[in-house]
Amino acid sequence: MTRTWTPGTSDDALTAIATTQRLVVALDFDGTASPLVAEPMAARALPEVKTQVDRLASMPDTFVAYVSGRSMHDLKEITEHSADSLIALAGSHGAQYWFPGLGDADPAETSAAEGSKEDLWAAARPIVDRYEGASLEPKSFGMGIHTRAATAEVETAVFAEIDALVAGRFPHWRRRVGHRVLEFSSRSEGKDAAMDALRGHFEATGILFAGDDVTDEDAIRVLQPGDLGVRVGAGESAATLRVANPQEIATLLEALATERAAGRE
Repeated sequence: MTRTWTPGTSDDALTAIATTQRLVVALDFDGTASPLVAEPMAARALPEVKTQVDRLASMPDTFVAYVSGRSMHDLKEITEHSADSLIALAGSHGAQYWFPGLGDADPAETSAAEGSKEDLWAAARPIVDRYEGASLEPKSFGMGIHTRAATAEVETAVFAEIDALVAGRFPHWRRRVGHRVLEFSSRSEGKDAAMDALRGHFEATGILFAGDDVTDEDAIRVLQPGDLGVRVGAGESAATLRVANPQEIATLLEALATERAAGRE
């Protein structure tokens, strides 16, 4: 059962993950490291989150990754990523990776659904353009339809039209719904695949994963004993802990870093 973490208080689950030998801190970006914003490419991590991310990444046997549905190109831009960064990236829901000291890693071989992303974009764009406040985000393996600037009525209508389009022409593409976004991908990976990839690459003995959306539950559900799932905001969750918003994620990361540093003195 998910319990609310109160900033400034101790928690046995947080203490346990802070003392694991090799720790991966994996964070969703939109709604977790960054507040949700109307223009998706304007998203940036809160300064206080970035401070704690950098602090954790500088610690021995501690590795930080952003895990996002964004394409790798867009994820690098919104995270203000540099070639010498210590922060790993998992983009396209775990279909793309960038690792410190290695760079871009080839996506795992997997079968893709029929149809090209360019065909999907061409068919979807005229639909999206008819709806005020809706926008199409091209992705490496598909697209996202954003409605953060649209009314609820517009969202319902545009999602219905896009669903009908994809059901008719791209029936095998994977569908995901998040906060004011509808996504389709020719690849089947979810954030559960990213947990496996990060665990294996960093030889992690424990993973803390935090996310705010339905797609993040894919990752939370595959966490193992010794890991810790954190849900940001409302919604049903398999996570152990819940925080209210990205500001509280920063506070939780600060507590994690402080406990981890103290345990290694």
